[in-house]
Amino acid sequence: MKVPSDEEAPGPAPAAADPTRVRMTVAYDGTRFAGFAENRDVRTVGGELKAALATVLRHPVNLIVAGRTDAGVHAWGNVVSFDVERPEAEVDVAGLQRHLNSMLGPAVVVRSAEVAPAGFNARRWAVARRYRYTVLNRSVPDPFLASTTWQVPEPLDLGALRLACDPLIGEHDFSSFCRVPKRIPDASLVRHVYDARWLDLGDGQLRFDIDASSFCQQMVRAIVGTMVPMGAGRQRAGEMAGILRARDRSAANRVAPARGLCLWEVVYPDDGAAMPRPPVGGRGPRPRESPTA
Repeated sequence: MKVPSDEEAPGPAPAAADPTRVRMTVAYDGTRFAGFAENRDVRTVGGELKAALATVLRHPVNLIVAGRTDAGVHAWGNVVSFDVERPEAEVDVAGLQRHLNSMLGPAVVVRSAEVAPAGFNARRWAVARRYRYTVLNRSVPDPFLASTTWQVPEPLDLGALRLACDPLIGEHDFSSFCRVPKRIPDASLVRHVYDARWLDLGDGQLRFDIDASSFCQQMVRAIVGTMVPMGAGRQRAGEMAGILRARDRSAANRVAPARGLCLWEVVYPDDGAAMPRPPVGGRGPRPRESPTA
């Protein structure tokens, strides 16, 4: 058998190019999805997005998401990250965005796509998240808002709703408003809320905005579901502090419907636009809000 000479001997295999980390901001109508997290048995946002990415990129991806929204919850500014198995010079993020939107839109839309720093993690790098919950405070339902609002026919006192925000600000154990994780029953439910406020958008639309370091499951919906009876006068807003201190899920009221909730924004250290930190608790001047914001 001929032994290759030094000239004929094969050299070392060329090193594989480092993958390129990509960050995308995604919006979706959660009405017909069983949440974001991938689940083989049901239709989910993450499952659809992951499958579409694999089709376009021709390789599977490990999809990391900032907010694992529940069934029926919407998003305007959720963020995902994943690796493309090509060097950065060969990654066409604009083309990737176009392809995904043609496959998934309008139910799921990629609002932006960009190459991210190496090691960027959509979940771990996030420093704050903002949710919005919209209540339609009218006696007559609106078919055009039915999928994105919770209709409450009885009049709500905006002053009482705002007063109920005060105890939420700061770092607290939110056990009274959170579902205990099945996989980690002893997980900490301590969260830091930066701001919580109710806004009157006009025409019977009231919106609850809340900014926090992170959220536990059903936290925003349970808070809203507890506040609405206070706005309706069935409970006193001053009871909110005691409900929070109880650290007992049975102390709070019903969970508000998923359809009114939207993950509006996720903030990262280098975004340039920091999450607002105004005087908190729903008091003081508020900017005018557009109903279409």
